[in-house]
Amino acid sequence: MARRSTKTPPPEDFEEKILDIDVVDEMQGSFLEYAYSVIYSRALPDARDGMKPVHRRIVYQMNEMGLRPDRGYVKCARVVGEVMGKLHPHGDQSIYDALVRMAQPFSMRLPLVDGHGNFGSLGNDDPPAAMRYTECKMADATSLMTESIDEDTVDFAANYDGQEREPVTLPAAYPNLLVNGTSGIAVGMATNMPPHNLGEVIAAARHLIRYPEADLEALMRFVPGPDLPTGGRIVGLSGIKDAYENGRGTFRIRATVAVEDVTARRKGLVVTELPFTVGPEKVIAKIKDLVGSKKLQGIADVKDLTDRAHGLRLVIEIKNGFHPEAVLEQLYKLTPMEESFGINNVALVDGQPLTLGLKELLEVYLDHRFEVVRRRSEFRRGKRRDRLHLVEGLLVALLDIDEVIRIIRDSDNSAQAKERLMEHFSLSEVQTQYILDTPLRRLTRFDRIELESERDRLTAEIEELTRILDSDAELRKLVSSELAAVAKKFGTPRRTVLLESAGTAVAAVPLEVADDPCRVLLSSTGLLARTANAEPVVVDEGAARARHDLVVSQVAATARADVGVVTSYGRLLRLSVIDLPQLPDTHAAPSLAGGAPVSEFLSGLEADEAVICLTSLDESSQGLALGTEQGVVKRVVPDYPANKDELEVITLKEGDRIVGAVELRTGEEDLVFITDDAQLLRYPAGQVRPQGRPAGGMAGIKLAGNAKVIHFSAVDPARDALVFTVAGAQGTLDGAPASGKLTPFDQYPRKGRATGGVRCQRFLKGEELLVLAWAGNAPARAATANGTPAALPAPDPRRDGSGTALPAEVAVLAGAAL
Repeated sequence: MARRSTKTPPPEDFEEKILDIDVVDEMQGSFLEYAYSVIYSRALPDARDGMKPVHRRIVYQMNEMGLRPDRGYVKCARVVGEVMGKLHPHGDQSIYDALVRMAQPFSMRLPLVDGHGNFGSLGNDDPPAAMRYTECKMADATSLMTESIDEDTVDFAANYDGQEREPVTLPAAYPNLLVNGTSGIAVGMATNMPPHNLGEVIAAARHLIRYPEADLEALMRFVPGPDLPTGGRIVGLSGIKDAYENGRGTFRIRATVAVEDVTARRKGLVVTELPFTVGPEKVIAKIKDLVGSKKLQGIADVKDLTDRAHGLRLVIEIKNGFHPEAVLEQLYKLTPMEESFGINNVALVDGQPLTLGLKELLEVYLDHRFEVVRRRSEFRRGKRRDRLHLVEGLLVALLDIDEVIRIIRDSDNSAQAKERLMEHFSLSEVQTQYILDTPLRRLTRFDRIELESERDRLTAEIEELTRILDSDAELRKLVSSELAAVAKKFGTPRRTVLLESAGTAVAAVPLEVADDPCRVLLSSTGLLARTANAEPVVVDEGAARARHDLVVSQVAATARADVGVVTSYGRLLRLSVIDLPQLPDTHAAPSLAGGAPVSEFLSGLEADEAVICLTSLDESSQGLALGTEQGVVKRVVPDYPANKDELEVITLKEGDRIVGAVELRTGEEDLVFITDDAQLLRYPAGQVRPQGRPAGGMAGIKLAGNAKVIHFSAVDPARDALVFTVAGAQGTLDGAPASGKLTPFDQYPRKGRATGGVRCQRFLKGEELLVLAWAGNAPARAATANGTPAALPAPDPRRDGSGTALPAEVAVLAGAAL
């Protein structure tokens, strides 16, 4: 079955006409029409209100919908639908995207939309929620953009289908284009303008009102540069001056960064402000990419700690051994933490795209504002004149109300009454109609007083408006005062710091910390740190004390070297010096309060394993001297393979442990054992033969019964030294009474190795053993278990005398280094 044709045949008198058009001319004309449409209707803002058509339509439609700041929120989808259906003949997504940007405080210096919900994040790392979920209303400052729009202040034009009217521009009570900036790409041109500080822009505008011939230098005293919503630092101001002069220029934006101690052992770069339009995710991704490709060194970790309470906080941990300032310079160079912003001040002036400088932008806005205020004043004066005309007619009628009533009653109809009243009282038609429409209840004596008062007020207002319209100076003064009121209400402090240059060049600082001499310190509370030089820490007996100032072990090293840590289990653990925090350079004995706990660096320690001392790993030294709880002594041959991080320096018997260790400097030192039954043995280190690391040592002191060694050390016999002992019962250091004795070291004679030694303190009644003992180079310092300084008794010359009452807080002692 054949299908019937549905094509309508042409009429019989139809005459086909074909026009030959040059394709070049057609393409040229079509392209120009399209280009002008994009420039004028989509991509470029108007220099008067600083808005593109889509932004203007959103603000105007929200005003028409009554979404004022004091009202409730409505769904963004409703606003988008109203704008799209009535004014904007484009897709809903483009409208919503524009609305979202107007609600983002990190995109707009003075947001125009008060958003409720997820409107995205800095750098668009987190996209906004769909319009069906978010809500909005006009922001406080947005009402200034549409203020007095119903008073014939701006021209209106037909919308895309001719059924609605929309404003060609908004009244704009503040310079929105400069305050919020803009960006857009048209056909053959683009615009990119940074935000500025409202108070600064208005101050410059007011100065230009007062001094129309002011030059750029005078205006830049008020507007020194952009003020970005995200803060940051603008480096180099020459490009800004170029842009303010001719409309084009470039400047660099740097993140705001501070060097802080982010952990107990590491410094870090804390970023609190990023360049405009740059988000933390973009920075993190770039840093990880550079670290992975080995193009960026010195970064240990990157953490985004941003939250609503504290705002942006990006923490970049720096590896020990690298200068944070040098790493920061690399970050500025290789990541979005420093970005360039190209200013291109292109805006529409009378429908034409022009490139404008700062003064031209202010002049265009001020001319617009003068016109708005002039038209508003004319509108208000006209309204008041019309009202005054009615009030004067009603007052005429009230003066002879009885005659008015008689004329109305004697008239056949309202038309005759109107004509007779106009003739009798010389009234206009409008006045007469108003009298006829006024109810009798308003024709009282009180109403007459009110009308006379209203007449006087209207007369004064008309005179004031006339004075403004007749005087250009008064008009300019009014505009200036209105701008001042806006700045006072909505002005905020500057967020962006302006810098002439980047400051001192950090490139001169090496990326890695130099391998300079230093000294590694261990405090009595287990804190580790390093100093800025290799000089021994000097103990000044009369110096002021501070917590954690008791240095129980110290060793010379270099910043990029390793040192050894000897533990009570007989292990030597390798420790990287560069990982340790550096103490401030000071001539006094430092407090290690700025140090870090040993556990931060040696995570493999057992629960009851203690750090005994520090030692260098120099194989040319005299090696270590060790003393154990069971009386074993050992001198260790300095053999420390560089490829091992953990070594055994002694083979301990079951149940034994190291109680003391010290690195010998000359080999001429005296080794000292002190036992809990108050025996002290002293003999030259030369009596102990050095052994290899696996050896178990040799007999160091002969122990009686169940006695055990509680202290082992080495003392330089050529220097003043002291012995401190504390006698008491079991648990004395936990609060029981105790007696202590401080004795010169030379009171104790030398004995042979593996002998019993001599008595160092006589026990009083109730005392059972020594609970604390120490021997070392003078002067001696004491501290409590938590590192608080403690006092010592006066020296007692009696070698085996009894002690004196002692505060129970004393828990540890230390003296000068070997």
